[in-house]
Amino acid sequence: MAPFLSLTDPVHADRAFVFPGQGAQSVGMGKDLYEQFPAARELYDRADEILGFSLSRICFEGPEEELQQTRNTQPAIAVTSLALLRVATELNPALLERPAFVAGHSLGEYSALVAAGSLPFDEAVRLLRTRGELMQAAGDRNPGTMAAVLGLDVSDCEEVCREAGAEICNVNAPGQIVIGGRREAVVRALDYAKARGAVKVIPLSVSGAFHSSLMRPAADGMVQPVATANIGDPLIPVVANCTAMPVTAEVDIRHELVDQVCRPVQWSQTVDFLGTQGVETFLEFGPGRVLTAIIKRMLRKSNCINVNDASSVQVSL
Repeated sequence: MAPFLSLTDPVHADRAFVFPGQGAQSVGMGKDLYEQFPAARELYDRADEILGFSLSRICFEGPEEELQQTRNTQPAIAVTSLALLRVATELNPALLERPAFVAGHSLGEYSALVAAGSLPFDEAVRLLRTRGELMQAAGDRNPGTMAAVLGLDVSDCEEVCREAGAEICNVNAPGQIVIGGRREAVVRALDYAKARGAVKVIPLSVSGAFHSSLMRPAADGMVQPVATANIGDPLIPVVANCTAMPVTAEVDIRHELVDQVCRPVQWSQTVDFLGTQGVETFLEFGPGRVLTAIIKRMLRKSNCINVNDASSVQVSL
């Protein structure tokens, strides 16, 4: 399969591509792409062939309960994100020129690695199906939940979690943090957060405490698949979830793909880093518009572009 980007072209120092994670999915995503663009059809058909079932049908028709299963959600979002990238670059040759960085939120990191030339599409689909199955199984084995806490800083959330026995799972933006753990610990943490002045707390409908220590069995299960996967050095720096710093070597990517299953996603730090590197234009490829909403809030002068359906793939830069 051809590269998603033209990796020999000049770098656009002020441009980054970003890819969403779980929560962005919706029934019907990608259907218009599949119907209108052969390049998108090729990717969905290839994913169906790799997985041995119709992931495309789940994306296009649901039912929602089936799409929401983590083992389906993860490859579904990645295939949709990469189909959007592939079609957008076909229609907009300027997008083929390399961005300075790519980054993805949680499973979106796999999409970013494909875009960066580090991970073949086929490998990403297989790994994400495995990751989703392992995380779903870990959630069944170690039941937990997650909740969003709005209006507290990281240090306050850390203190709340220590007191309650919960953990920070995603630092999405200043004052926008997701915590997780066993249900009783999260319930306690939300009470403590409100007492400390949280503006709002929102329990999330999830099947496990993702990016927490309860996902350790899933991280352990990813060691062998990641170790044997066809992964190379990225040709575009990938800003890693765990450290919010660029990874440029294959060995570091293998460590990252295991660690990020049970460590917090440092998205706020990722956006801060990209801003300090002079990135001003962010293109989000994938369903929804979660990441660009965060980026626009943090970097108010940034130019944020969503590529999330067939009507938005003709990009104006």
